[in-house]
Amino acid sequence: REKVTVPITKPFVSLIGMGTGRTVITWNARASDIDATGHQVGTFYSASFAIEADYFCASHITFENSAPAAPPGAVGMQAVALRLSGDKTMLYRCRILGTQDTLFDNIGRHYLYNCDIQGSIDFIFGNARSLYQGCALHAVATSYGAIAASQRSSASDESGFSFVGCRLTGSGMLYLGRAWGRYARVVYAFCDLGGIVVPQGWSDWGDRARTKTVMFGEYKCKGPGASSRQRVPWSRALTYEEARPFLGRDFINGEQWLRL
Repeated sequence: REKVTVPITKPFVSLIGMGTGRTVITWNARASDIDATGHQVGTFYSASFAIEADYFCASHITFENSAPAAPPGAVGMQAVALRLSGDKTMLYRCRILGTQDTLFDNIGRHYLYNCDIQGSIDFIFGNARSLYQGCALHAVATSYGAIAASQRSSASDESGFSFVGCRLTGSGMLYLGRAWGRYARVVYAFCDLGGIVVPQGWSDWGDRARTKTVMFGEYKCKGPGASSRQRVPWSRALTYEEARPFLGRDFINGEQWLRL
């Protein structure tokens, strides 16, 4: 039980666990907790494990925020398990466990392969450019929740989240994504979407103007949650040519830095 930061001055750190059931890094901070100066720590500093350095790699480790689950409508209950603020980060067969705001995918390019990610409300959020490949997304929502909240704020911003070959299970009624940023970008391709997906699929964050600028797309997904019959009209059923930039490691310039 400890709170860990890999500082920007420590690039090329690799952590290899003994298995996600044996190697667990956990803490229980929430955004509303009070720090030594008498101020709330905020979402950013609630992370149990924060990566600020480039070229970080982890495998077979669980990152957890064990704070109690936030009831619907609660304020200050964001509890980040893992914050990714460095560039060129790779996670392989890791578990990331929490409820509200589990994975703060903040900035940089990241590759998560065969990872398990658990949460309820916006449990993957931020302004990074990340590829989630073969990941298990498990919702623990008690009512409504959302998987991804992209903060992309301009048409020239290269950030966004791509989920390829992932599987969604769990409880509650989940939006695939919410438009935290005006130009939010989230794509699901070849994913198995459980019946917990709300029929509309996507949320505009309560701002109808964002429906004209977001890029929310699906390509060849399956499962009861993949039905497009009631999807919001401003989401996209992508063609192969539209989906192709999001399907592989090229999305995160992985050919330059991933050596698997």
